[in-house]
Amino acid sequence: MSGPAPRLEARDVSVNFGGLLALDAVSIAVPAGGIVGLIGPNGAGKSTCFAVLSGLLSPREGSVLVDGVDVTRTSPQARARLGLARTFQRLELFGELTVREHLVVAYRAGLHRTFLRRLRALPIDLVGLGTRPARGERETVDHVLEVLGLTALADTPADAVGLGTGRLVEVGRALAARPRVLLLDEPSSGLDDRETDDLTTVLARLREQEGTALLLVEHNVEMVLALADRVTVLDFGVVIAEGPPALVRDDPGVQAAYLGTGS
Repeated sequence: MSGPAPRLEARDVSVNFGGLLALDAVSIAVPAGGIVGLIGPNGAGKSTCFAVLSGLLSPREGSVLVDGVDVTRTSPQARARLGLARTFQRLELFGELTVREHLVVAYRAGLHRTFLRRLRALPIDLVGLGTRPARGERETVDHVLEVLGLTALADTPADAVGLGTGRLVEVGRALAARPRVLLLDEPSSGLDDRETDDLTTVLARLREQEGTALLLVEHNVEMVLALADRVTVLDFGVVIAEGPPALVRDDPGVQAAYLGTGS
């Protein structure tokens, strides 16, 4: 008997930009409660794959599934309703809002990122800050703050926290809808070693305590190898290695293409 369907899966996905083949029959699967890393050198196709999985880009061939449901031609909003959430590499926080208020905004907006971006030009009252909390809102927000270690900073304005904390707020904003699978786009970008270690600890705790499946697209190879259960390596749009971190680390093709230690 076959096991349960992966939380998120790409099957033989190909993408062309004009005459450029950006992804060539790429497959990747994120199981329930698993952490999968996606790495590769610049231009390998990581961002393109991420965009296909999150619904921002449609593939020329292949399919994307969430819990076995084909979502290849659906919008990011439709995928969010099935339990998919993502963060973005570029950190965008509302400086005047507190850490807690960021999570409240995300909870009420249903994690529709396009809507959140539009809010930058709108009065914040349009999302109802200051009104009575929605059912389950307080409990959900307090729980996310606790899981991410942000409770003590809940009432601190975003423009008064460091980049590392800001990254956690971004993760918290994605978690406010309690997704089943979370896509993380370069979450350690701009962080120092201590902040990266703190983030790694939080992501491991998130999987252990919440059972959230994670797909991690990341330039920090050591972070991915330490955190992920399985790693997929792209180079020029092709999967050149896939498997447990130890096997990927020792793969001669990976060392030559990405880690720079091949012969």
